[in-house]
Amino acid sequence: MKHLDVEALDTLPGKRILPGQGFSFRCHEGLSCFNLCCRNLNLYLYPYDVLRLCKALDMTSSDFMDRHTDVVMRKGEFFPEVLLRMAENEEKTCPFLTDQGCSVYLHRPDTCRTFPVEQGTVWGPNGSIVETVAFFRPPDFCMGQKEEKVWTLESWAEDQDARRHNRMTREWSAVRLYFSENPWGAEGFYGKKGKMAFMAVYHLDAFRAFLFESSFFKRYKVHPDLKRKLKKDDVALLRFGFDWIRHSVWGMKVASMQPKK
Repeated sequence: MKHLDVEALDTLPGKRILPGQGFSFRCHEGLSCFNLCCRNLNLYLYPYDVLRLCKALDMTSSDFMDRHTDVVMRKGEFFPEVLLRMAENEEKTCPFLTDQGCSVYLHRPDTCRTFPVEQGTVWGPNGSIVETVAFFRPPDFCMGQKEEKVWTLESWAEDQDARRHNRMTREWSAVRLYFSENPWGAEGFYGKKGKMAFMAVYHLDAFRAFLFESSFFKRYKVHPDLKRKLKKDDVALLRFGFDWIRHSVWGMKVASMQPKK
């Protein structure tokens, strides 16, 4: 889910799809290009993607991040991107690709669910959503775009079970938008504050341990029902992490936690 400038929409590649408009696509094993799109990718992993993949693989978030991701800080940005690390073979395939297809299909990332559509959000100056836009962008070799099956954005999201993924990615996008400015000061992202913010959304096991094994709940008021959820509900924990970044990095007041006096 990209942040987009409304003035640049007409310059972006691909065919823009408006709500209610249709596009033709169908992927299946009978296509000569089947699984070719799962190679040599710059596949961004958003926090909810990592949460789901950890469940699929029965791995801790720290082990998953160490084994399967590359964390990249791009020039002029103040929070890193997380990319799926491709396998070390000649074709640089997705590490979860098998001869039968995707081995984590039910837990596949948001980008994979939305393909061959790419989505982005146009944000207003106060952090409100101006609009969500979508572009039909299959690679040239994709034969699925020549199939006759027609979808709308709504029916495609429903078919790919993508609604929650899209929503969680959009929630993260709203947080990441703040990092168009530098909040870290002289210590930079790799100081204590930056590492804590990254942990809160990409290392959920460590974040949960921080909440329950430190003095956090002595310093902050958290509703008892939410506190119970945070012990076992990873989605609730991730959303709490979003709020923690808003509060701890940007000094915002959030409803989920209030400092004790």
